[in-house]
Amino acid sequence: MTNLKMQKRLASSVLGCGKGKVWLDPNEPLDISNANSRRNIRKLVKDGLIMRKPQTVHSRFRARRRRMKKNQGRHMGLGSRQGTKNARMPEKLIWMRRQRVLRKTLRSYRDKGTIDKTLYHDLYQRAKGDIFKNKRTLIEAIIREQSEQKRLAALRAQAQAQRIKNRLAKEKRAEREEQKKQAFLEEYERQKAAVEGGKEAEPKKEKKEEKKSKSKK
Repeated sequence: MTNLKMQKRLASSVLGCGKGKVWLDPNEPLDISNANSRRNIRKLVKDGLIMRKPQTVHSRFRARRRRMKKNQGRHMGLGSRQGTKNARMPEKLIWMRRQRVLRKTLRSYRDKGTIDKTLYHDLYQRAKGDIFKNKRTLIEAIIREQSEQKRLAALRAQAQAQRIKNRLAKEKRAEREEQKKQAFLEEYERQKAAVEGGKEAEPKKEKKEEKKSKSKK
């Protein structure tokens, strides 16, 4: 049997594959054995005496089926686990995923104007301090903070309205007191004028009476 080891090596170099993938025509061993250069090998490849074998099919059906079952929770019991809990699902990876979700939520709420930058910074620091275990608790905290802010704003508005009301009442009370004071002073002046007028009338009466008594005499 003709030794075609060199021809197979040259063919693998020309075809760009391994020697196991090279197919040599068993009906033409003489022509192949005479090819001792890469040029001759390329000519034989063109003629079809040397070819590259097709890729062997490696089915992924069983792997896909097993992955689907694992996604459903099968084959994940205690006997199928290898590695510690932290090795299988690192705590750091869980932390990063949770922080990314929380920070993305906070950014979207801030960009939409749902929360202001002060509340955003406060909630950001609380998320960093591991206060919120998931997105739901964060949204609940945002709703709670917003309701508290509305309540405080309503209380501030109510206090401001009460202050304005008290100031107006104080001004009206001061105005009434001023009016009472003016009325009292006017009454006092009027009574004083009446008293002084009475004192001036009494001497005139006395003079008239004296004149009458003299005339009678």
